[in-house]
Amino acid sequence: MPEQTTTTARASASPRTLMAVLFALSLVAGAVTPLQGRVNSALSSAVEDPILAALMSFSSGLAAMVLVTLLVPSGRRAASEVLPALRRGQVKWWYYSAGFIGACLVFTQSLTIPVIGVAVFTVAMVTGQVVGGMGVDRLGLTPAGVQRIGPRRLMGAALALAAVLVVVWPQLGEALGGAANTGGAGADAGAAEGAGLLWLLMAAIPVVAGFGTSVQQVFNGRQSAAYGSPIPVTLINFLAGTALLGLIYLGKAVVAGASGPLPAVWWMYMGGPLGCVFIGVSALLVPRIGAFLTTLGLVAGQLLGSLLLDTVAPVDGAAVSAWTVVGTLGALAAVVLASWSGGVKRVPRA
Repeated sequence: MPEQTTTTARASASPRTLMAVLFALSLVAGAVTPLQGRVNSALSSAVEDPILAALMSFSSGLAAMVLVTLLVPSGRRAASEVLPALRRGQVKWWYYSAGFIGACLVFTQSLTIPVIGVAVFTVAMVTGQVVGGMGVDRLGLTPAGVQRIGPRRLMGAALALAAVLVVVWPQLGEALGGAANTGGAGADAGAAEGAGLLWLLMAAIPVVAGFGTSVQQVFNGRQSAAYGSPIPVTLINFLAGTALLGLIYLGKAVVAGASGPLPAVWWMYMGGPLGCVFIGVSALLVPRIGAFLTTLGLVAGQLLGSLLLDTVAPVDGAAVSAWTVVGTLGALAAVVLASWSGGVKRVPRA
């Protein structure tokens, strides 16, 4: 009898343990995002061309994934399933557009942040991600199946958004104040109204981009389940993104000329490999815990990574405050709250 009790306890603890491991992975993947952002920012400043910087970042990620796919036996086996899965209808051809969505996100950042600032962009983006994640889970679009939007998930979503607001509140206040005063007291009323509408449009774009990342997670999760590995999914993402950015840069070079020489600093090209971690882990998690919980884990990891990076290697204007710590802890609490009654989906090949 004691033996049976022990076995039952272990069996019941196993899903909870697996959930903890998966969320630890999401925290790690989210934590590399601030580091990736700093590396990409340094490269963009060095070449003075955000399009070229994005292309180089995607290209380095593509090179890394080609090596991983060739050198890892499971990667080669999974890659051999790409065309058969497409022929069987397990993977739709439009799933391959997930890499385009990632490339478009780069443009969203370049387009909107100079107008609305990083703080507003972050809040708008996370709002789109959280709401989009809940939506695709409720519709059962991921291999994790239909997931009910219960009170815990709603409270977890609200807590995650509140945590992000707390972290960026000082910068958010400045950005919103600047938007309210757009045009100045002596400016023409029509011009001021137009500038205000432009600001609102720019603030709405990251929300749409957040929804787009949920669609990207669906496409990647479906492919990961079909191939039995996130490795070929990540490779396809970087292949598609590199192709799109390459065409855009080529058009820009024809019209405005090519940019200057690339810097000979190796770490400036590590943004792509860091992005491989983010996309690969996302593709691994979505089929098992859904898009919403994956998003919460990644957001919490992003705040945690920012906190650690600003503590260990601060830059001008970046200060770790008590609100930063409180917001990060709040995001971690949101993950625990939303996932408390959740389970891990054992995903067969789609």
